[in-house]
Amino acid sequence: MSSYPPSWYAATANPAPDRPPLEADADCDVVIVGGGFTGLSTALALAQAGRSVRLLEAERVGWGASGRCGGQANPGLRAGPAELEAEVGAEQARRLIGIGLRVRDGFWDLIARHAIACDARRGYLLAAAKPRDMAALQGELATLERLAGPSRLRLLDAAAVHDAVGSRVHHGGLFDPDGGHVHPLNLALGLATAAEAAGAIVHERSRVLAIEGSSVRTAHGRVRAAHVVLATDAWTGDLVPALGRRLMNIGSYMVATEPLAEGMGVLPQDWAVADTKFVLDYFRRSADGRLIFAGGEKYRPAEPRDIAAFVRPHAERVFPQLRGIPIAHAWGGQVAITLSRHALVGRQGDTVYAMGYSGQGVMLATFMGTLIAEALAGTTRDFETLGALPTPAFPGGGRLRTPLHVAAMLWYALRDRL
Repeated sequence: MSSYPPSWYAATANPAPDRPPLEADADCDVVIVGGGFTGLSTALALAQAGRSVRLLEAERVGWGASGRCGGQANPGLRAGPAELEAEVGAEQARRLIGIGLRVRDGFWDLIARHAIACDARRGYLLAAAKPRDMAALQGELATLERLAGPSRLRLLDAAAVHDAVGSRVHHGGLFDPDGGHVHPLNLALGLATAAEAAGAIVHERSRVLAIEGSSVRTAHGRVRAAHVVLATDAWTGDLVPALGRRLMNIGSYMVATEPLAEGMGVLPQDWAVADTKFVLDYFRRSADGRLIFAGGEKYRPAEPRDIAAFVRPHAERVFPQLRGIPIAHAWGGQVAITLSRHALVGRQGDTVYAMGYSGQGVMLATFMGTLIAEALAGTTRDFETLGALPTPAFPGGGRLRTPLHVAAMLWYALRDRL
């Protein structure tokens, strides 16, 4: 759709209406700021619960990371079971793993229940970038099964991963049949349609200029509500600086090739794949047979002058057979991360917030609406469990936080190469 930033997703999006901006004052139970997965799923869950809801999106629904990301539906939380146990102990890790499993099942159920046409497919592989990473994956699986019981995940050796991926750069991996991938913009559009069918009112091109208690103001109107939900992710800093200090934006860039011939052997299993590097590559096949490949994150705001040239070397390192294959689409955008890589989830008075998914947003953000609706109804356990995970401010204050973060990320990128 021409009103979205150019991408393969925008070029293949399902038809969607232009939703009117807010042009007068209004009252409702809950006003939601941000029209990505978090905001839209929250509007849907609250409207289904009988709340009056208005959602305000500065551009179009799914305009940000929700409509431009890799579409990888990787289950669980950003930290694996062994990491969680080391950080918060076995009992709390067990609760967090349970939330991750609930998120996973709820994600697929939501898509099916609302018949959202988003090319949803199952199968997710975390591929070992180095031989030593297999021991870490084995440890994560062992911890998962010790804390949560038998799992459908399975370790694959290098030969099995080579056959499934069509690349020889990995040293094995951990396969999850309950992960997968989606067309993310179509998922966002489907959530918006479902939310409106349940009674929510969605306003596009309605940038929020200020939040004053439980009232939010745009250039052309004000919404007064009992509660505000902030679902602004990479666009949080200017609006709520106290939360913005706990987030950092990074640029993520990807390409879509022309449709590939089956004989090229690229992803014959049609799984979503990510590797174990800190600055990771992640990729999948589109419904029309293209490779969608993301690699080479940037940590400064300016995007590469030529995104295709920026990403191509990473794709060709994994898939040498792509050399010379035309790239049909190249795009990117900003996504928010936290210092701990845990999602930034919490509540301050009448305001609830969820953001900073740190690359784990497709499943978690899409189910977050259910958790927020529960919290506003008084069932707070899962929401508060996620909110208790630490998400400290980035060091360095306003002037030094970005240079310090860039230096740290470059160090980790160097470690990936060692």
